[in-house]
Amino acid sequence: MRSRFWQGEPATAGAGLARRRFLTRRPRFWVRMGGAFDVGQMRIMASHRDCDGSGGSDGVEGPHLVGVAGRVASPFDNAGLSAGSVVRANEPMSRWTTLRVGGVADWYVEPGTEEDIGVIVRCCVARGLPLLVIGHGSNLLVRDGGIRGVVMALRAPVFCKVAVEGTTVLCGGGAPLRLVARAACDASVSGFEFMDGIPGTVGGALRMNAGAFGGSTFGVLQRVRYMERDGTVREGAAEEFGAQYRSCRFFKDKVVLAAVFKGVADTSTAIRERMEEMRRRRWAMQPREWSAGCVFKNTSVGAAGWLIDRAGLKGFKVGKAVVSGVHANFLINEGGASAAEMIELINRVREKVKETWGIELETEIEIVGEDVQLFGKQRTG
Repeated sequence: MRSRFWQGEPATAGAGLARRRFLTRRPRFWVRMGGAFDVGQMRIMASHRDCDGSGGSDGVEGPHLVGVAGRVASPFDNAGLSAGSVVRANEPMSRWTTLRVGGVADWYVEPGTEEDIGVIVRCCVARGLPLLVIGHGSNLLVRDGGIRGVVMALRAPVFCKVAVEGTTVLCGGGAPLRLVARAACDASVSGFEFMDGIPGTVGGALRMNAGAFGGSTFGVLQRVRYMERDGTVREGAAEEFGAQYRSCRFFKDKVVLAAVFKGVADTSTAIRERMEEMRRRRWAMQPREWSAGCVFKNTSVGAAGWLIDRAGLKGFKVGKAVVSGVHANFLINEGGASAAEMIELINRVREKVKETWGIELETEIEIVGEDVQLFGKQRTG
């Protein structure tokens, strides 16, 4: 049986879904051994690209240095990064999160190859630099003081590939979930419909155990190939990672390189109809403004949005941060909000729900970074 192979740039804000290319050849990282798919044998090949102005191959040796990064000493100087990699200094994180808030990261990097990832993680360890790996920046709130150390994103096309053979779906760690869902649909493989409207990547979905409409990432996961922070590459089965509802702490300090999922056979028509129904429900239930998705985890008593709504908090504001009037578990940036305002709103919502219902809401989103330093004193968020 021929495998189906989809390849494209990851979707970015305002850019829509990546273009897709259909190939009938078996991709190089797709290896079958003894009747089983061996994730450990996958090799992600080097690639050049130019992705929405974020950089690309400039035809010279070494990483593509952007802006001020080309004028200051990079922690990756002479480290051997490929020409397809991107390095930026003082990068605004509001550019890379769906909430559109947050200060600058000291360093922002996009590896061009899997070997680049190893170089980056080893450099960070050697220099004592914190490393944060992000996907599409959903479910992420960066504080106004920004991020000390290095932020890494797997945005090169080589990390965004999706291949389907039978009912098995093989994805790069940077593959957009929407691309995974649509590739599976085109191949008549069900189980991935819930991914279609989640604005994230495979790696981010594993970290958060992302899900919707009764489906979850770990519900269809088989195996993962990942890199430790010392550059060691390992693989493991889904049951080894201790996933919980909307969380998998195992991947907090790992880099997801690739994952193998298993669906079930169905017709593309039936799958597409379910995806369309989910899409209609999302449009009716979710706000269009900038947000990080659902902020709080659901509780055993009831859905977080219902509890917030019944506490009378729809439309409640802190500065430009607002509880959505469409879905109360979405806290939106109506334009110009600061991270401090978003965090204050989160705290106020938690306090009111605790006062009203006696329930302590737990955040689903991840809050990272530093508070702003003002006149030698720290302003807390």
